[in-house]
Amino acid sequence: MRFGAKILFDDVSLQFHHNQRYGLVGANGSGKSTLIKILSGELTSEKGQLHAPQRQTIGTLQQDHYAYENRIICDIVVEGNKQLYAALHKKNLLLNESSFAAHHCEDLAEAEKIIHAQGGYVAYSEAAKLLEGLGIAQKQHEQPLHTLSGGYKLRVLLARVLFAKPDLLILDEPTNHLDLYSIRWLENYLRNYSGTIILTSHDRDFLNGVCTQIADIDYGTIKIYSGNYNAFLERKKLDRIEKEHLLQKHEERRSDLQEFIDRFGAKASKARQAKSKGHLVERLEEQMAVLNCKPTTHVAPKLEFIPLRPSGAHVLEVKTLAKSYQERQVLNDISFAIERGERIAIIGANGMGKSTLLKILMQRITPDQGSFTWGFAAHLAYFPQDLSTEIAGDFSLLEWLGQWDSNVAQEKLRDLLGRVLFSGDVVHQKVNTLSGGEMARLVLAKIILQKPNVLLLDEPTNHLDMEAIEELARALEAFEGTLLLVSHNRYFVSRLAQRILEIGSDGINDFRGTYDEFLIREGHNDHLDRKANLQTRRTQDQNSVVAYASYATQKKAKNEKEQLKKRIAQIEKTCAHLEEQIAKIHTLMERDDFYSQHDAAQQQHFIAKCAELQKELESLLIQWENSSLTLQALEHE
Repeated sequence: MRFGAKILFDDVSLQFHHNQRYGLVGANGSGKSTLIKILSGELTSEKGQLHAPQRQTIGTLQQDHYAYENRIICDIVVEGNKQLYAALHKKNLLLNESSFAAHHCEDLAEAEKIIHAQGGYVAYSEAAKLLEGLGIAQKQHEQPLHTLSGGYKLRVLLARVLFAKPDLLILDEPTNHLDLYSIRWLENYLRNYSGTIILTSHDRDFLNGVCTQIADIDYGTIKIYSGNYNAFLERKKLDRIEKEHLLQKHEERRSDLQEFIDRFGAKASKARQAKSKGHLVERLEEQMAVLNCKPTTHVAPKLEFIPLRPSGAHVLEVKTLAKSYQERQVLNDISFAIERGERIAIIGANGMGKSTLLKILMQRITPDQGSFTWGFAAHLAYFPQDLSTEIAGDFSLLEWLGQWDSNVAQEKLRDLLGRVLFSGDVVHQKVNTLSGGEMARLVLAKIILQKPNVLLLDEPTNHLDMEAIEELARALEAFEGTLLLVSHNRYFVSRLAQRILEIGSDGINDFRGTYDEFLIREGHNDHLDRKANLQTRRTQDQNSVVAYASYATQKKAKNEKEQLKKRIAQIEKTCAHLEEQIAKIHTLMERDDFYSQHDAAQQQHFIAKCAELQKELESLLIQWENSSLTLQALEHE
């Protein structure tokens, strides 16, 4: 598939298996949403074929809520199962008939049969559970959709597709517009889902918690890695190192062969050898072409926030702030103080006034009551959730950035734009043509230019890809000023926050500690248990190195290395055998006549066998990684 002149991916062959949960990752613009649309049938690829079981049901997350504005919320959710909703509707119509004929009895019996088979007697209670899990209170379930804000309307559409329980669930950024509480609920729900899931997300913790496989769009192709996002990162890095090493070895071998050909090719006595070596060179070059390390599409900006001068020790004091929009109060009795250098995450359910608080502190809106005072030499910079309020007008990127400091030379502005991935003639592009991710990087460039000592960031990761999020987290960790952060990205909050301000309907909960410590206090340990499991292998590797340091003699160390090498070789041999078995099953299942030649029980047997082999392979790959890392540590001693 291509987008204009840009090839997104080419000659891609892959298979998504039953009951697996796939995270689709790639840089912004790499083709994630395009692939989602191809898989859901909204787009057709330029070439190639897409095969799926005939009776497979597919559910996708719709974004167009306008078609349901005047519909009752719980009805919208139940209608996700169209057959059930039609049967329920038909039953109600029949029971309200003024006269009841014999054929009405038959129609009612047919409707009741469908309702019973589809679990219709508990349909509305199941819909209520989904809505409440996604943060929509029960009192709102019988109201029209237009009574909700835009973000909550999309939650209703998410509940709608979840209620349908399709065989294949395709979700493009399902955590958008969700708060931290709803994301945690959705993660638990999807982890126990009985069908196949393909989803995209920029939340690293969410991908780690949900996914059993990662499909990576990079180098013009798509490759599936077993395991969650952390495992994918490690494996991909190793793959790249191995490929570059093999390419270097091939290049050295080719150079040696070519040197022989150049020296002796003209000599009759050596002509036969030279010709033979020429064939070897051709084969090597073919192998090198396959190995060719194309540039990755995963490119990160280079961010660094350096304050012009430090602020005073007391940065901010807030006293009894309150704010209402008509009859709806979003902030009530908010009081806190901030000292220099604190990194604070402001959390709370959507609609609790997190963004409103930042806007008040930036003097963009006025509170109904209360006051706030910025401390001495506090120099602020603001990243708004709605980037269109910050970037507007008929400016080029260079002109827009330059207006914030007229004393900065053009070359310095170009250099700064280059650091956020705008280079060459792109700096003359109009700001009103930028995508969300591009606008986010441009605002970050403005913040770098301003040299603030206090940062107020409202959902800064919303439009950034994983590489940019990682780089932003690193830069904020190194920032020597004060940070107030609103974010629904748990990985981001966990990595940065040293203090939590939780806003609720009755005021503020001021917790002085990290987000993980906050979750422990609030009794949300499930996320932390999974997080601890993700670190197990790394801890084991570190323990291996520490254990080696205590070895008494070099002889013991040598024996250890020899045993590890043998173990690694045996694991590699077993992995190769398992991969061969899995490949045979895949080849069988990919045949056009597979589903016609095998009944449902046989199909399930092959799928189960493949899953069993895959699980065994994943376990061995973890052992291989642990052993390889331990061996590497020993050899560096």
